[in-house]
Amino acid sequence: MKRFLSFLFLCFVCCSMFAQQLQQPVKWSISLSEKESSSSTILFSALVEEGWHVYTTSLPDDGPVPTQIIFDSLSNVILVGDLESEIPIVTKYDEAFAMNLSWYDGNVNLSQLIKIEDSTDFFIRGYVRFMCCNEESCMPPKNVEFVFSSNEISSSTIDDVEEDLGLFRSLPDYWQPVSEENETDSLSKKLSLWYVFFAGLLGGILALFTPCVWPIIPMTVSFFLKRSQSRRRGIFEATFYGLSIFVIYLTLGVFVTLVLGADALNVLSTNAFVNIFFFVLLVVFAVSFFGYFEIELPSSWANVLNSKASNTTGIISILFMAFVLVIVSFSCTGPIIGTLLVELSTMQSILSPLVGMAGFALALALPFSLFAIFPSWIDKMPRSGSWMGMIKIVLAFIELYFALKFLSVADLTMGWEILPRNVFILCWIIISLCFSFYLFGILRFPAEGKVKIFFGRKILALIPLLFAIYLTTGFFGNSLKQVSAFLPPQPTENHVFNDYDEGMAFAQKNNKMVFLDFTGYGCVNCRKMEGAVFSNEKVKERLADFVQIQLFVDDRTTLQNPFVISEINDTIMTVGEKWSFLQQYKFKANAQPYYLILSSEGKLLSKPYAYDENIEKFLNWLNSVE
Repeated sequence: MKRFLSFLFLCFVCCSMFAQQLQQPVKWSISLSEKESSSSTILFSALVEEGWHVYTTSLPDDGPVPTQIIFDSLSNVILVGDLESEIPIVTKYDEAFAMNLSWYDGNVNLSQLIKIEDSTDFFIRGYVRFMCCNEESCMPPKNVEFVFSSNEISSSTIDDVEEDLGLFRSLPDYWQPVSEENETDSLSKKLSLWYVFFAGLLGGILALFTPCVWPIIPMTVSFFLKRSQSRRRGIFEATFYGLSIFVIYLTLGVFVTLVLGADALNVLSTNAFVNIFFFVLLVVFAVSFFGYFEIELPSSWANVLNSKASNTTGIISILFMAFVLVIVSFSCTGPIIGTLLVELSTMQSILSPLVGMAGFALALALPFSLFAIFPSWIDKMPRSGSWMGMIKIVLAFIELYFALKFLSVADLTMGWEILPRNVFILCWIIISLCFSFYLFGILRFPAEGKVKIFFGRKILALIPLLFAIYLTTGFFGNSLKQVSAFLPPQPTENHVFNDYDEGMAFAQKNNKMVFLDFTGYGCVNCRKMEGAVFSNEKVKERLADFVQIQLFVDDRTTLQNPFVISEINDTIMTVGEKWSFLQQYKFKANAQPYYLILSSEGKLLSKPYAYDENIEKFLNWLNSVE
């Protein structure tokens, strides 16, 4: 169990790493010195912010990434000797990595002697791979490219690399920023936050009916009403108890919000390894809900808090009691909270974890106040029984549905093609059939034990069975609109360009308007729009009048010619990073889905369109330009 808790802690550490990804505590400058006869020196210098450090070129295995100078293309150039450095080195025992590590003390200055065999025709290309840490966290490893050639001047810095790579040297007009500001981001976020709140509320309601929470409600409310000198005092204490629960869970939402930060959300939603981690995590939660093991916090925590509650009085005592409930109910609420936070952390709104946890906390805390105000309701509460174990198993199947979604995102972003749309649908059909067989009593799980299968449960078993039949229609052309948000993208009937430059070139050649679609493999609302709106016959007919360009901002395919953005001193290495930069550079936006109508010269012809499944509204928007 301790290992599992350490695993969860590592998850939060990873989140904080991704939240810092756009920070730049290390700024590199790479230059080629003046040639002396046939010898030259490449100088690698880095300005390191106070408190951070860059590791040396030699580190133990299983530790952080050492600083590496990698040359991937040399023409008429020979490396002479090893990389040299005269910088003081600090060697200390690092508790996080449990080993002795060495790093440069302050700024970095490295040099590599080279021999240029033909000064009129030489070429050098490579990159610096490094990792930096401070006392609290580490940044993910980064690559900084450099290029030198006989066609360039003898000195080059990081700001010159973009010219060497040729991307910004002849930037087409259709890449230039549009002058009109857009207002679609805020609208999309408002719509998403309502979805987030109700998702959290539903999660809290489900948590109420688990065996770790439901039996505690009447006992706790009765305790407050009996120990108080007046009914008004009992209502106040029970209400404060519920409020304390609300504040505790809301604080968790605030913590996750602060850890993630605004810039990390898109990274989380599109990073393949993060999505694989979420997949594994949800499968673990599902196995726990099936009853094969329990995820529990250390019992000593509850004992300490329970002792504090007994030795204190007033609202402090009630607050400790609320903490005890949170800890003892963790085996049931933990997987629900974990699933909720995993899902919300991949939404492109910084407030998602906070709003979602507010909904969850409200649903979980409100009954303690309501039953105190209306104590007669306690007698009408359903008694605890095996039905609560059934709810846990139902939740386990829901966890499996969600788990496959995250595995699909990882598969799509990396281009593995191990979980295409039809295979994904087949997996969901298998889960649905197992779900139905369980409710019919054919399958059994430890969480419920041996119970009698009643008629109403057999009626419920028809729901996943009918869902499996509905999914089967996806093999015969049905777009499966109701679940399109979770499925891999459906191939379009019209030709769609996945490269902005190719699509714009085609539009200019044929003098046609452009329908530009910024999307993502991990974008839930993008799949909803494709399933509910783009599948409409009138919409498909109208879209055929445009040159359609669909750009996936989470495409992890490596660019053949990576380039550097000097303003943030970062190298764009993947296709998705390129399209994400285009969206921010040209349109000052970073949310998906994001739809635009452009002229063949790249000018904005109408206001951008965000997530809205109203087909008539979308058609009116398309028809607003001629």
